[in-house]
Amino acid sequence: MSSEMIQLLVLAGIAVFLILRLKNVLGTREGFEKPPLPVPGANDAASRARDNFEVIEGGPDRDITDHVDEDSDAAAALATMKGLEPSFGVSDFLGGARGAYEMILMAFENGDIEDIKPFLSDEVFETFGEVIELRKKEGLLVEAEFVGVREVTLLDAEIDKTSNEAELKVKFVGELTSVVRDSAGDIVEGNPNEIKRQRDVWTFARTMGADDPNWQLVATGE
Repeated sequence: MSSEMIQLLVLAGIAVFLILRLKNVLGTREGFEKPPLPVPGANDAASRARDNFEVIEGGPDRDITDHVDEDSDAAAALATMKGLEPSFGVSDFLGGARGAYEMILMAFENGDIEDIKPFLSDEVFETFGEVIELRKKEGLLVEAEFVGVREVTLLDAEIDKTSNEAELKVKFVGELTSVVRDSAGDIVEGNPNEIKRQRDVWTFARTMGADDPNWQLVATGE
């Protein structure tokens, strides 16, 4: 076999490997899974995050400053999170939060939250359950269809340096259609042909560095 043929086979093998790896990385961005570990040396800035979040080039960490003010307490908190867990990325988190918002919101609207229990704190799970039970007692049925997310914005970030528990507050603006029907099937609220824009502020929490990669929804208000 000629050397040119061997080189072509090697290049083809590398291309296939890169395509498969890209698919695996993109597949983790839809939920709340921890993003894949960076290739050694490919993102030294993340592993060297400090309270001043300086990167190798001497400037601020854009993954932080793209979302919060450089000199804010939130920026310092995010830098601490990166120091505790170098694989953590703010943009990656917000990408996961977008998918989690749809999943949690629609589970609540449809009255079936058992499957999302790992993503809810005990208090939020109990509150959602009470609202769902109240609907059932009143004979109400919600029919909802998710349209999309128009906005995902990080509002604040905090971390307890004793317990390493982080909290991220996120604003969502979503669009959906929703109607409420009574026991007779008549619509008592909403319009199936009207897209409703909904604004939510949710707070997610997680212990940085823990084995469990899931963030939990711990609050649903301002």
